[in-house]
Amino acid sequence: MKTILKSYTTKRLRSDTESAELRLKRPGVELPVPPEPFGVYAEGVQTGNLLFLTGMLPTEGRSAKFVGRLGAELNVEESRSAARLAAINALAVARLHLGSLDKVTRIVRLGVSVATSGDVREQPKVADGASEFLQDVFGKEKNPSRLLYGVASLPLRTPVELEIIFRSGGLEKHIAEKR
Repeated sequence: MKTILKSYTTKRLRSDTESAELRLKRPGVELPVPPEPFGVYAEGVQTGNLLFLTGMLPTEGRSAKFVGRLGAELNVEESRSAARLAAINALAVARLHLGSLDKVTRIVRLGVSVATSGDVREQPKVADGASEFLQDVFGKEKNPSRLLYGVASLPLRTPVELEIIFRSGGLEKHIAEKR
């Protein structure tokens, strides 16, 4: 029994020390070309060691891959897939700004807007589609705080829109800024 536990623990530790870029490749995810804004705004703005991303939609190219609202045109699983795709697009934008996802030292906040109809209460399950994907890439220790809204509609009639704040840089830089 101790041998099995030791083996599992070693694998787990090795997994926890993998870089975000390696973790991303493990499930075979390829980041797309970063999406372009659908209006007059910047999808990413970096100030100091914080990178603010907004308007992350479940798109491929210039088109919405998922269209509809949770509880009307889409079910929970379809909406979770939309949230995951929006998170993939967010990582493409983050890599563009930072050069590598390995520079992310923390996901500070994840804001999730879910378009719903009627009296739907399953928004947290949908948001978990993005949260679980980000945890798979960055590890549990970098999980963000999360803000979740149920809304009537979103741009391009998509079911999900993400807003993410990343912290980048080394620990030394973060400590120096606190002083």
